[in-house]
Amino acid sequence: MLKCRIVWRKLAPLARASSTLCRQNVRRTGLHNGRIPARVPVAHLATGPAGGGRENQLYVLLVGATFLGGAVYAYRTVSGDQQRYQDRIEEIASRPHQSAKEATANVPIETAAALETEAVPAPEPEPEPGVAPSPEEPSPPVPDAETAASSETTEPLQGAGLESTLPSLPSHVPYLLIGGGTASFAAARSIRARDPGARVLIVTEEPDLPYMRPPLSKELWFSDDDAVTDTLRFKQWNGKERSIYFQPSSFYIPPEELSNAENGGVAVLTGKKVVHMDVRGNKVKLDDDVEVSYDKCLIATGGVPRNLQVIDRAEEEVKKRTTLFRKIDDFRSLDKVSRNIKSITVIGGGFLGSELACALGRRSQDSGLEVIQMFPEKGNMGKVLPEYLSNWTTEKVKTEGVKVISEALVKSVSCKDDQLEIKLKDGRLVKTDHIVAAVGLEPNVDLAKSAGLEVDVDFGGYRVNAELQARSNIWVAGDAACFYDIRLGRRRVEHHDHAVVSGRLAGENMTGANKPYWHQSMFWSDLGPDVGYEAIGIVDSSLPTVGVFAKATAKDTPKAATEESGTGIRSESETEDVASSTAATSSPVPAPAVTQKDDYGKGVIFYLRDKVVVGIILWNVFNRMPIARKIIKDGEEHSDLNEVAKLFNIHED
Repeated sequence: MLKCRIVWRKLAPLARASSTLCRQNVRRTGLHNGRIPARVPVAHLATGPAGGGRENQLYVLLVGATFLGGAVYAYRTVSGDQQRYQDRIEEIASRPHQSAKEATANVPIETAAALETEAVPAPEPEPEPGVAPSPEEPSPPVPDAETAASSETTEPLQGAGLESTLPSLPSHVPYLLIGGGTASFAAARSIRARDPGARVLIVTEEPDLPYMRPPLSKELWFSDDDAVTDTLRFKQWNGKERSIYFQPSSFYIPPEELSNAENGGVAVLTGKKVVHMDVRGNKVKLDDDVEVSYDKCLIATGGVPRNLQVIDRAEEEVKKRTTLFRKIDDFRSLDKVSRNIKSITVIGGGFLGSELACALGRRSQDSGLEVIQMFPEKGNMGKVLPEYLSNWTTEKVKTEGVKVISEALVKSVSCKDDQLEIKLKDGRLVKTDHIVAAVGLEPNVDLAKSAGLEVDVDFGGYRVNAELQARSNIWVAGDAACFYDIRLGRRRVEHHDHAVVSGRLAGENMTGANKPYWHQSMFWSDLGPDVGYEAIGIVDSSLPTVGVFAKATAKDTPKAATEESGTGIRSESETEDVASSTAATSSPVPAPAVTQKDDYGKGVIFYLRDKVVVGIILWNVFNRMPIARKIIKDGEEHSDLNEVAKLFNIHED
């Protein structure tokens, strides 16, 4: 077909010339005949055909000669093209830097490219215009793997191991979960429970499979196993051993096999980041430019640890000696550092800072490590606990071997004489070898711009409705979700149990449940195996509080609580059926109106807003969370909270 096209291009000018000549002859014949008188002599009639037969004969001969010459030219051109084609193949095959096998594979590709561009494949110089370059020009490059994969050639250019021969990621998944933390895993489990044949793909930046974060700052530090940083297995307070991972690798299927999995499954794509979302096209782009489309998508990107501005502005050596604690790698790094230095300082008096300070303090009793904790509040957990309980907690942390510096505002951090110098605004100077910055979490909302999602200006995070939906086919769960609590209003929560509950609810709604977020998630913190608390709702020390306490017994410890519940992650035993329970028995022993005692062994702290309980802390009181949940859900005013405290049976022996 192509050769006929080339012949026609060369014959077209001749055909046009013949057509022009024909028209001119016709005009000349017409004009000439116009000059012939109307009365033609009889002698002319006897010499040939009428109408000027001699000139018509000349015209026929001319046209015939033209077509005959064109046919001869076409035949020679086609024959020449075939010869040049063979010469081109022989020239390519003779190149010394290519093997015969490569040349055979490449010629069809190169010839196809030449045919597509309609170029004449003539490598040898000819006087005709438009010929191919001479053989002295550099030979074309060998097609790369991408070109070879797109061609019809079946032989790989470089042998086995090319990307074109490997299974590829699915271009489409029904359920796409962005983020590999607790919320994503809870959502995946919920989706599979409601849709057993569902195909779920989890994309995470971390190199690890989904795991729980609480043990990173709790139980792992109290392990006697020297290989704990490798195994990531730990003993809970009840003595039972478990792994930090939710499921072993055998639970998941390879991402490349997800599309063909007969019964569906959950696949985890590690070490990849979603950098762009096309919400109209229902697809995302990864950091390697791979695109994946979806039917339903969950954003559970969590957050990134905040850092102090003075450290961000400090010299590079200061940054190298600072840990922002969040991931498995951070635990391993801090564990290694703490075994090879003499002094470490934890900046922050919240949940994470206090837990790490106590964990490192317990280790210091054997290693001689100096552990310092500093925070701007007057006491430990000062933003959460009422002042009297915060002061008591501070003393408890000190007994764990921690040097506490309260009301500490960091002015600058520098490196001098192979040590870090922390200058406080009141003039105090603290020297240390390493810093752990535990000053809060910044929700990861990197996808907000490309996805066109709203970020809450007050609480941070993606703004979602009561069903955790940000837009059509997009849900958000975990730390990154700023959700509407139908009882307490707009909130954002950064705790393990909230990640479990919100992830589970998002997964149900992704399969059509359309449930609102009414379940009040709880959170907990342990200051070692002897002191712990569980909390629910809004616990803010700026709110009015009422505390009712009693004398603690040997069973009122986190260790005893885990022995009773059978799990170290106490919220894992929480279900919505349990949470909705209204059963609450009052204690036969009357509860005295005791508040702010010196011995806060165990008790209940109520947080009030407009005379209504909006938050509850159970201090060394465990397995009573359904009762606290019901109190907040009812939203009633209580004239005597001492009577309400009876529901928790804190005065039982």
